[in-house]
Amino acid sequence: MMVGIMLFVTFPVDGDSRNEKTFQPEKVLPELIIGSDDYEPYNYQDEDGKPAGIDVEIAVEACRRMGYAPVFKKIPWEQKNDYLESGKVDCLWGGFTMTGRENEYDWAGPYLHSSQVIVVAKDSDIWTLQDLAGKRISVQATSKPEEVLLDGDDPEIPEIGTVYSMSTMEELYASLRKEYTDAIAGHKSALNTFVQSDPNAYRMLDQSLYISELGVAFQKGTNTKLAEKLTDTLREMRTDGTMQTILQKYGLESDMIVEETEP
Repeated sequence: MMVGIMLFVTFPVDGDSRNEKTFQPEKVLPELIIGSDDYEPYNYQDEDGKPAGIDVEIAVEACRRMGYAPVFKKIPWEQKNDYLESGKVDCLWGGFTMTGRENEYDWAGPYLHSSQVIVVAKDSDIWTLQDLAGKRISVQATSKPEEVLLDGDDPEIPEIGTVYSMSTMEELYASLRKEYTDAIAGHKSALNTFVQSDPNAYRMLDQSLYISELGVAFQKGTNTKLAEKLTDTLREMRTDGTMQTILQKYGLESDMIVEETEP
């Protein structure tokens, strides 16, 4: 992580090099390098190629309040732990499920709720989770749906035929478009964006595969104080309505926000 430095700038006034004006020192903010992949609407690139999304806007405001400069770095999600452990990123932030991983990282949050859901073709014969028996399902590699489907511990989920683990969400969506798979699984907000892109072709099951809470992950034992500070800042943003405003911008309800808890 970059260390703040102090800059002093001087230049001649009215062409007289003997008269110099010294500016007040300007502090260069330390960077917070945020690792994520493209996962709309949480983190993606807009039409101008700039970072956009729910988590991007939350991160920008949180960093402003804490005195950091956010730097968004696109990473292969299946390699996220390598990037974190090597210090190439300071944290993982982009629709990342905290539930069930509480002891794997130092966390800021939780700050949002999320449901992991199933999307199928409009004319599919899959209507419930039980209908997934023997079917082909695509998930993102190292995601919570991959874990849930491969573990086979949930009695509500039948034995799946094949689980395809893919690197990116675009690959996931393409597998359903091209009928290489019978269903796809992921965060409700992300998959809803996909369904809305062609509502006559796809639909979402009413049942949820998994209910989770989202957080910001730091390498365990390295940024504990920063994680605590970010948790406090996210709580502040929830209390003053900032988080609600961001969600509304993306057409999402404020009930996604984790309820207030004592610090």
